[in-house]
Amino acid sequence: MKQTTYDKALELNLDPEVYGTFAEIGAGQETANWFFRASGTAGLVAKSISAYDMTMSDAIYGRASRYVSAERLGSMLDHEYGIQLERLAPKRGANTTFFSFCNTVRARGWQDSGECHGWLGMRFQTHPGAPPSDIVLHVRLLDNETTEQMDALGIVGVNLIYAAFRHRGRLKRFVEALVENVAPGRVEIDLLKLTGHGYETFDNRLCALQLVASGLTDATMFLPSGEVVQPAEALYRRPVLLLRGSFDPVMNVHLTMLGQAGSGFAAALEAGDSGQEMRLCEISLDNLLRGQNIDLQGFLDRADALQALGETVLLSRCAEFHRIAGFLKRCTTQPVGIILSIGLLNELFKPKWSENLPGGLLESFGRLFLKQVTLHVFPWKNRRSGELVTVDNFRAPPECAHLYQHFLDNRRIVGMACDDDEMLLHTGRDVCRMIVDGDERWHQLVPQVAWAMAERHAHQRRTP
Repeated sequence: MKQTTYDKALELNLDPEVYGTFAEIGAGQETANWFFRASGTAGLVAKSISAYDMTMSDAIYGRASRYVSAERLGSMLDHEYGIQLERLAPKRGANTTFFSFCNTVRARGWQDSGECHGWLGMRFQTHPGAPPSDIVLHVRLLDNETTEQMDALGIVGVNLIYAAFRHRGRLKRFVEALVENVAPGRVEIDLLKLTGHGYETFDNRLCALQLVASGLTDATMFLPSGEVVQPAEALYRRPVLLLRGSFDPVMNVHLTMLGQAGSGFAAALEAGDSGQEMRLCEISLDNLLRGQNIDLQGFLDRADALQALGETVLLSRCAEFHRIAGFLKRCTTQPVGIILSIGLLNELFKPKWSENLPGGLLESFGRLFLKQVTLHVFPWKNRRSGELVTVDNFRAPPECAHLYQHFLDNRRIVGMACDDDEMLLHTGRDVCRMIVDGDERWHQLVPQVAWAMAERHAHQRRTP
């Protein structure tokens, strides 16, 4: 049976080895409160603190450029865990697994309509005397009322502490445990990092993948360095150019699309647009499935190839274009350009992408073309006829012809040129077929850093 939050708090209170401190700023002391509600609190809680006043907080943790940030959370963990070991380890360190739980949160305030979110973290030992391990997550609070946000935050906090001690080493179980006893739609967790003792070689991109696969967030992202970052923080006030694709394998045409669209996008940006353009290569979760299972190695291979080319990767479960547009516009107030092929442009007019919307196709396009969102469309060459299909001669369904022309006239759909028609003739499936058939021409279609991945995937796909 699924445990209640009270059950988890009580179990940890009665565990003679687990002992720790709590420091919570911004939404009450809701995590610590659960352990005070349960019996045996003295068995777990060494200290609980909440330094709301900035002067008091700075005196304890030092000054911070932003108070609700990963940086501030790190300062809190450093201080609380360090002082705990200094004062308690000499007396009980041989038999105690110490932890410090901290959070810094922006909950709903008086006449406040801004983004409500927080950073939660835990520094802990896996066994008495062990070096510390860290777990850090970012949560968005989606309830409208402050009390409801505080309630959800407290439950997630208990879940985090419980999972750290009871579900460590089982990533899927750990991630899904974070939102146990929290109704769907109340929180979103869009970043999870595991570092320190025991996680020296752990790949946090797998955490990002699991958050998306388990439905805790619509998208996560990581930089060319492999560092997992919180999307809204990384994209804040930056123009975004996104390329959608399966990237199986990464091809030269993808790089050409990014380069061509980037030139036009940069020229179209208004003088008032701030921040350097952020280029994203988006991999959809649907493109990682092998039957009912996720191809973990395939995901890491594609990510490695894109990152080796200096690209930032966005992993999402937003199959519909209007959903990914909405996600990006939630992260930035700057222009968003989405790069796609003529084939994907044709897909946008199919009913299946709007069948769940009351307004059908018109609502789908209305949600897609939010303020400052544009589509940058790459041409396609018909292998049989040799015809080059561009945005200018593309034929939308007859009933949508005037709508499509409206998008063209208002430059919501922008065409891109291609200097090398040859690269338009081949798809990722063609590359896999060439590899299996021993056709060396595929090397001309794929950047060298992706050759090994392309060969491995091609042979995995081959049927007996």
